[in-house]
Amino acid sequence: MSEILLNIEIRDEDERLSADFIDAVTQSIENNDVDSLKPLLIDMHDADLADFIEILSPSTRTHFFNLMGTLFDFSVLTELDESIRDELIELLPNNYIAEELRELDSDDQIQVIEDLDEEDKGEILAHIPVYERRILERGLDYAEDSAGRLMQNAFISVPPFWTVEKVMSFIREDEDLPDEFFEIFITDANFHYLGSVPLDVLVRSSSEIVIEKLMDDGDLTIDVSDDQEDVALQFQRYNLISAPVIDEGERLVGVITIDDIVDVIREETEEDMNLLAGVARDESLSDRVIQTSRSRFVWLFVNLITAILASMVIGMYDATIEQMVSLAILMPIVASMGGNAGTQTMTVSVRAIATRELTSYNMLRVIMREVLVGGINGFLFALIVAAVAYAWFGSSGLALVIFIAMLANMLVAALSGIIIPLTLDKLGADPALASSVFLTTVTDVVGFIAFLSLATKFLL
Repeated sequence: MSEILLNIEIRDEDERLSADFIDAVTQSIENNDVDSLKPLLIDMHDADLADFIEILSPSTRTHFFNLMGTLFDFSVLTELDESIRDELIELLPNNYIAEELRELDSDDQIQVIEDLDEEDKGEILAHIPVYERRILERGLDYAEDSAGRLMQNAFISVPPFWTVEKVMSFIREDEDLPDEFFEIFITDANFHYLGSVPLDVLVRSSSEIVIEKLMDDGDLTIDVSDDQEDVALQFQRYNLISAPVIDEGERLVGVITIDDIVDVIREETEEDMNLLAGVARDESLSDRVIQTSRSRFVWLFVNLITAILASMVIGMYDATIEQMVSLAILMPIVASMGGNAGTQTMTVSVRAIATRELTSYNMLRVIMREVLVGGINGFLFALIVAAVAYAWFGSSGLALVIFIAMLANMLVAALSGIIIPLTLDKLGADPALASSVFLTTVTDVVGFIAFLSLATKFLL
């Protein structure tokens, strides 16, 4: 079975875990075939193994974890979904967790234990040597989603008066240096950050040159309290591979690397997508049914209230609808097209706010742009729907009413799609979280009022 597993492609042409691989490994787990699983764990990348673990049922996942025991590479936990990671950690003794934590980078250490309860966290920290424990505790003291939580404490720092030759000798001979690094940081005697030298510059420079002459001006730094989303924007804007992190005293305390930022970008994107749909920002496929239902209930309830509000507007014109059944048939078109047009604008606006592309300088220009787009599309689709209404019901008056109502609603939708996120952002609320609910309410209410009030005035 071992040879069979090693000969099966892990991923198919679509980069998904292949069905043959999943079936074969699952069969080995069910048969308690540890011998065939051992080489798999050795050769398989942490990310691939994490993906495999996440698709297993909870019972099979636990059985697999217990079956492998200490053969399981602890670093795989850093690649797992948060809820699954916490679930598996509960199966391990705290002294073993502490021992394995010491082999991870400081940012991965924090990621593994930050969500544990205080009692378990305290026991784990108690098994870690004092110096390492203090570094880990300091990292846990930083705010969640801050640069302090994201950074690694392992980096290379040298004084400005060292020569290139001395720096190179230091890198070659010191066994305690980080396994991977991209630049050398320059600090003074009090560990204040002065600048950095990329490795490619270092290795191409003459050995007699003093390192201070090669370093940059040290302006590009990350504050330890910066939000991880702001850090990701800096990496994107300046094409960074790594960046120094400084504290309030401008002392160098850590480094953030691009591999961590890739995770942040993915996480922030997933959060925005979830929030736009009224889903909890950290919801995942591995969450339990009750937990997922509870998190979605709140926004569904809010949507129910807004739907009732829209229904009340319709109720105000019940006599009009009774006299013209065609109005009931055409009403959803007006509201739906307005909602869709507004969602397009809202999605672009929320992303622009998140990436800091939308500022007070270009705000008015962007608003006018979206209104013009809404007006053009509103006119074209209003014309199409008016023609359909005329062909369907043979009423030029009804065609004119729905033309005006749809044009007005799509203009309002385009304007609301940018104004609502901007207003929420100014009020300190997450524009991705509440924009969709407010937008749906506006487009439904405005669409129904415009259509039904015009029909009442001109058709009856």
